[in-house]
Amino acid sequence: MQTSDGAGAGGINKDEIITNIADEIQTKTLPELFDEYNIRKSFDIPSPTQVVLLQELERYNKLIIRMKTSIADLKRALNGEIGMSVELDALGNSFFNGFLPPMWSKLAPPTQKSLVGWIAHFERRFKQYRAWIDIEEPKVIWLSGLHIPESYLTALVQTTCRSKGWALDKSTMFTNVTTHFDEKEVTKRLDQGTYIQGLYIEGARWNGEVDCLDYQRPKELVTEMPLMQIIPVEANKLKLRGTIKTPVYTTQARANSMGVGLVFEADLKTKQHQSHWILQGVALVLNTD
Repeated sequence: MQTSDGAGAGGINKDEIITNIADEIQTKTLPELFDEYNIRKSFDIPSPTQVVLLQELERYNKLIIRMKTSIADLKRALNGEIGMSVELDALGNSFFNGFLPPMWSKLAPPTQKSLVGWIAHFERRFKQYRAWIDIEEPKVIWLSGLHIPESYLTALVQTTCRSKGWALDKSTMFTNVTTHFDEKEVTKRLDQGTYIQGLYIEGARWNGEVDCLDYQRPKELVTEMPLMQIIPVEANKLKLRGTIKTPVYTTQARANSMGVGLVFEADLKTKQHQSHWILQGVALVLNTD
């Protein structure tokens, strides 16, 4: 509740609340920029997935720069040093209301998260990129931490095609659901393809006991999937039975009429006819709200 002078019951006004949030993000969240030039040099001739990493770092750096400059400008505007623009006013209101600022969302992967949830996502993205650079390409990739996850999946197929001598336009990939939920249980990298984590299912649940789709439990509208394997294969050798092509979307908003938001299709085992799950609206998503 606010008083007539804009102060809340605790005596802190709106501008102070916004400043406190800006200070916390500025000091505790924002990392230094990735050194794209030296990272690129360290790869010599980058592999397809390393090219994707470099593209990801370029986009992430642009987001960091936007966040740093906009927070600095907002604090100057609150202090009366510069004028308060429409964009900066929207940034301040987003902080105050706990929303992701529009000027940041334009440079970030699609999301429906609140500011707090998005900041946690932002920090986890940084950790994945950092580990990829300093240690190795993840054995289990967190797809929702990538700006354009479909580019990484395409790169996996390209890598396999190069090593196997397959034609890229005649290759595809299929998925296999594992029994693991914790990435630490995966000790060995797949020879071809990768493990992925962080997928959620709507409209059904995955029953690990029978290794297939099953009905949702009461009040469980969204549940986490086990780790999945994505494996490149020659299209003419892919023979799947008892499975359904399940769309994987970036967010729970799914895709618009142009198909934007669709990342790939996962192959999920089913004992029911495919139409049953289609009518249930079964889908996987990379991010929950």
